[in-house]
Amino acid sequence: MDGFLGDIPAYLTAIGQTLYIVVISMVVAGVLGLVLGVALAVTRRGGLLSSPTVYTVLNVVVNIVRPVPFVIFVLAIAPLTIAVLGTYLGPTGATFALSLSAAFAVSRIVEQNLVAVEPGVLEAARAAGASSLRIIVTVLIPEGLGPLILGYTFLFVGIVDMSAQVGLIGGGGLGDFAITYGSQRYDWPVVYITVATIIVIVQVGQFAGNRLARVALRR
Repeated sequence: MDGFLGDIPAYLTAIGQTLYIVVISMVVAGVLGLVLGVALAVTRRGGLLSSPTVYTVLNVVVNIVRPVPFVIFVLAIAPLTIAVLGTYLGPTGATFALSLSAAFAVSRIVEQNLVAVEPGVLEAARAAGASSLRIIVTVLIPEGLGPLILGYTFLFVGIVDMSAQVGLIGGGGLGDFAITYGSQRYDWPVVYITVATIIVIVQVGQFAGNRLARVALRR
C-alpha cells in the first residue's frame, strides 16, 4: 500500500483516461447505434419503411460484428484506426475502436426496444397524416425512451468493462494501470483498488441510468 501512495498521480491519470474513453464512446456509440437500430426497426418486415433487402444487409453486418471479442476487434480494425488517427494505441485509439464495437451492440438494444412499441400508437400517428420521419422522431423513439435508457445503462456497464480490456493492448485507463502498477509488480492491493474504482464508476452510472429511466417511464 505504501507503494501505491507514490502511484497516485498515475492512478488519477488512469481514472481520467477511463472516463474519457467511456464518455466519448457512450456518446458516439449511442448516436451511431441509435441510427442503426432505428434503421433495423423500421426496415424489418411490417415496419414503417419496410425493406427486406435493406434489413437483411444491416442485419447480416450487425450479426457479423457483434460476436467478435472486443480485444480481437481492436486488433482487426487497427489498420483503419491507424489510417484515421495515426495510431491504434492510447486512450484515443481505444475510444475509436470501442465506439465502433459498441455501436453494433447498441443497434440491437434500440431495435429490440422499438419493435416492442405498441403498433396502434404508430398507426394512429400515421392516420393523422404524420410522415414516417415525424413518426420516428416524435412517436417511436419517445415511446421507447424508458426501456432505451435502461438499455443504454446496460451498455454503459459493458463499455466500462471494455475500457478496462484495452489496457491489455496499450489503451491506457484503469486496466492498463492495474497491469502496469499492479500485476506486473505483484502488488495485489493496487489491483484490488483498481477493481473497487471500476465498481464505483459502474454503480454511479447504473444509479443515474435507473433514475432517468424511472422518470421517463412515469411521464
